Amino acid sequence: MSWRILVINPGSTSTKIAVYDDEVELFKTNISHPIEQVHKYARIIEQFNFRQEVILSELAKAGIPQASIKAVVARGGLLRPIPSGTYLVTDRMIEDLKAEVQGEHASNLGALIARSLASELNIPAYIVDPVVVDEMEDMARITGLPFIKRKSILHALNQKKVARQAAKDLGRSYEEVNFIVVHLGGGISVGAHQKGRIIDVNNALNGDGPFAPERAGSLPALDLVELCFSEKYTKAEIKKMLAGKGGVVALLGTNDMMAVEERIKAGDKRAELIAQAMAYNVAKWIGVMATVLKGQVDGVVMSGGLAYYRQFVDWIKDRCKFIAPFYVYPGGDEMKALAEGALRVLRGEEQAKIYEKEIREEI
Repeated sequence: MSWRILVINPGSTSTKIAVYDDEVELFKTNISHPIEQVHKYARIIEQFNFRQEVILSELAKAGIPQASIKAVVARGGLLRPIPSGTYLVTDRMIEDLKAEVQGEHASNLGALIARSLASELNIPAYIVDPVVVDEMEDMARITGLPFIKRKSILHALNQKKVARQAAKDLGRSYEEVNFIVVHLGGGISVGAHQKGRIIDVNNALNGDGPFAPERAGSLPALDLVELCFSEKYTKAEIKKMLAGKGGVVALLGTNDMMAVEERIKAGDKRAELIAQAMAYNVAKWIGVMATVLKGQVDGVVMSGGLAYYRQFVDWIKDRCKFIAPFYVYPGGDEMKALAEGALRVLRGEEQAKIYEKEIREEI
């Protein structure tokens, strides 16, 4: 039996959609939303209707009958901490997304739209490996303050996809291997994957780990305290410094690493120092995760848009090649990863998980 799957991936100013017949991409488009349109809404959740209407319009233009779709799958939002997997969209999941239990983000719209469209067609709606995937060991959560715990927030969808691919390329299953997986994007996450579980990872959203094109990463704590109480910046401005306006964009005025590469080729020594420092920080975190896995590492797997920057990857390899062989998969096809997650359930290779039964801990 062939499965036609609609894939939905909402971003801050765009909505990506795709249609797959099994693993074959039939249609894909990236719908841009003008800033003025998005800013008409006080809250992201209020964008639900217009985004759903745009999706239906694009499907009609592409000549894809809604009735031909057998399942809808969406990027998961900021839910409560849960293990990885493909999840059926349930009432409790919808409630938590509307309540913004871990914050406001465009990805929160994904499951809401998927559920709405699927209900009309009487077909299942799923999410796969949301950013809140939490498989961390309890030891990894503990900090030096009892009221602050480390959280697992990462590029789980992409990390899991490339880890499975690397295992397949090794002729083994993902559940048999230990990998250090690095997603190199606007934010950078470095995860320790032990036999199918991400047992430790930096919080790539809220200020932990290496600095990145748009993230400040880990900072000296007392200096950050001084900044917070300097009365020069609002709370919102400081949060934006940590995620959005920190990292390379703060240091060099751009988050475009291709532009940074061109500046380096033109002889910009400052740009070269910053790029090398970011590679140095990534390498250092790979070393951290090697200790988490007790040195039993089958491979270092790298992905994300920044993995296309060969010199940057080589700087990291130069410091870490002693740990394990490198496997590099530039980019990150989130749409296909979502379709594959739904397909595993539809084919009976995996069982869909129920969100409310899997919540790891209450917030």
